[in-house]
Amino acid sequence: MKLIKTACLVSAIALSAPAYAQDAAQTTAQQSADAVPTGDIVVTATRQSTLLSKTPITLSAITGDGLKSSGITDARALTTAIPNLALTESGDAVRISIRGVTSTDTTEKGDPSAAFLLDGIYIARPADTLGSFYDVERVEVLRGPQGTLYGRNTTAGVINVIANRPVDAFHASVDASYGNLNTVDASAMVNVGLGNGLGIRAAANYQRQDPYYTVEGASSRLNPFRDVLSGRLSFGGETGNLKFVIRGDYTQTRGTGTNGNLVTLDRFFDPATVTPTNNPVYVNRSSDEQRLLTVNPTYRNWRNNKAYGIMGEFTYDFGPVQLTYLGSYRKTDRDDTRNLLLFSALNNPAFFFGHFKQDSHELRLAFGQGSPLHGQVGGYYFHEKSDLEFNLGAPLSSLVVAGATGFAFPQGPTVSRSKAVFGQVTYDLTSDLHVTGGVRYTNDFKSRNGATVVDFPTVASSFCGALRCTLNENIAKKTWNKTIWKVGVDYDAPGLGLFYANVSTGYKAGGFNDGCVTGSGVGCSLTADALYYNPENLTSYEVGAKLRFSNAFRLNASLFHYDYDKLQVSQVVTVPIPATLISNAAKAKVDGLELEATLQPGDNDRFDLGYTYTNSRYTNFTPNPVAYPSFNFNGALLDHAPKHVATAAWTHTIVLGDAGKLDLGVRSRLSSEYFILDLNNLSQFRQPAFTKTDATITYTAPNDRFYVQGFVKNIEDNITIAHAASGLGAGVTIEAPRTYGVRAGVKF
Repeated sequence: MKLIKTACLVSAIALSAPAYAQDAAQTTAQQSADAVPTGDIVVTATRQSTLLSKTPITLSAITGDGLKSSGITDARALTTAIPNLALTESGDAVRISIRGVTSTDTTEKGDPSAAFLLDGIYIARPADTLGSFYDVERVEVLRGPQGTLYGRNTTAGVINVIANRPVDAFHASVDASYGNLNTVDASAMVNVGLGNGLGIRAAANYQRQDPYYTVEGASSRLNPFRDVLSGRLSFGGETGNLKFVIRGDYTQTRGTGTNGNLVTLDRFFDPATVTPTNNPVYVNRSSDEQRLLTVNPTYRNWRNNKAYGIMGEFTYDFGPVQLTYLGSYRKTDRDDTRNLLLFSALNNPAFFFGHFKQDSHELRLAFGQGSPLHGQVGGYYFHEKSDLEFNLGAPLSSLVVAGATGFAFPQGPTVSRSKAVFGQVTYDLTSDLHVTGGVRYTNDFKSRNGATVVDFPTVASSFCGALRCTLNENIAKKTWNKTIWKVGVDYDAPGLGLFYANVSTGYKAGGFNDGCVTGSGVGCSLTADALYYNPENLTSYEVGAKLRFSNAFRLNASLFHYDYDKLQVSQVVTVPIPATLISNAAKAKVDGLELEATLQPGDNDRFDLGYTYTNSRYTNFTPNPVAYPSFNFNGALLDHAPKHVATAAWTHTIVLGDAGKLDLGVRSRLSSEYFILDLNNLSQFRQPAFTKTDATITYTAPNDRFYVQGFVKNIEDNITIAHAASGLGAGVTIEAPRTYGVRAGVKF
């Protein structure tokens, strides 16, 4: 890929970025506030307002109306609309994979490889990214490292969910849908103008859905899978030189959670072939068979989690400069009961409770608006603290330690702090040719005090003379420093479109494993090298263009290459006893091409075509050098990264005169096979190639007063794998089967 690197550095021209998202507003029954007459979208991916078609990075954006039209009600469904993006459930959290770059550690000490933001606020815990999408202005997805402006943990990219702001006017709306799996999704919004450019806005949402699987001898312990109530209250607007918003939100999440979509491994793979260093054989079954849980749960999975926070964004225009402050405080309380299906049969209740707090503050100064030299500088501070306990309960605990009624992992406090300063400037060589450079310096600190313990019913039955005995402590504390950078050039060719080339770096913060350094506490047996691992690094080379040949034809694409180093992956080591630890044990490379075209031959027809090629593979990864020194994953594909994905969509509008209009839409996605790493078995689970097709029919009344829509998603009823694992808790987390229903909305 030396050619790609050279092409980037000398600003050779290729193609980039998706068209589906930038034009989503045209295919919906309602118009979003951020749409402009040409069908373009105003975005804030560069931390300032720009048109999507004039933003020189690979970026997708979907308006709130586009989300409704596509039936995207939470982050998981973005996979169907955004190129090279996969959001999959793992345990009780979401793993975000962009162009094959992902993270597997979703615990309190781990970090994602892609940042998930709410109104620009970084959300640290992956479990908190499963909230509902309601009263959303747009969702922006930035692909590739975004460290200069967004900081650490943006190696893969950024997802930013942006809610509608209050305006000085009266607006109200109600939207609701009902479908199979007893799916309910209802939202309401009211905005009241207060005068002087200010307003107050309230929005609420309720979602409910049954699990994807069925059970032999169905049990009431299954329902519901998702039961979420959310609310948001905002105050703000524009008055004089000040633009601001203050927002509070609250979410209560109940239901069975991710375990409500977990089936036993044999539903997809032949158990006889799940052996060390052997890729299991995929078993083709019908959708009903794949979704059948043959073990009736003895205990009910249930969660009752609460998340709430307050944020504020204030921008004051001083004329020569604009000063922005963005700050927040968030808290999450989690209370989960989980039924562990061990050995595909043993039912075991496990318990998790935890308290998570985070606050963040960012100050940015933008300068040079309208001048050849323009940009922004700023500082950032982030702090997170958590206390939690995960207890495996009985009977599993007694298998670990005889007579124990609990085998638990109390962790806390776990602390993470990040401080950064950054700057990015652009110089206009001409009105159409621009060069950009940026740099960010970050200081990261992490620490944890925790333990592995066992509980006993009486002191007499214990082996330490107490009801709770400590087997080993988890003690860690370390600081890392990192500087990342970006250089780029873009040319806005008159009458043709935008061409750009970027070289950028990104990194994910370092961390630590369970345990402690020998001599520092009870049961400590690790060396410092085994306890701690360093940040992982990525260098991206990308060239692209966003072309427009009149309103009838648009062509966007990108060509990119990643050098991915010091990947944080699990590895079997002996220090001095065998253990599975995360270490910087792998290298990888990613090469890719993304193409999308939009054809609109007339006012009533629109075609969207897309294709992505992604070759993301390990170049150096030996997961168990002790037991299998000659076995490695060199050449194996990274998780959730199919080599080929093609999409096609058609929308046809039937004008009904003064009676409104009827929109018919169909969208299909063809994916080649992808893989999921299973270090328990030193192998990869394979998801075969598949197609998924969605269709809608929407009636919209004159002046968009109301709409009624019928929809069906995944017409083929293809069940795909979100996560899979062998070993003690072998199982497969499945994605949605065929779903269908009706939705309707009205504006006031």
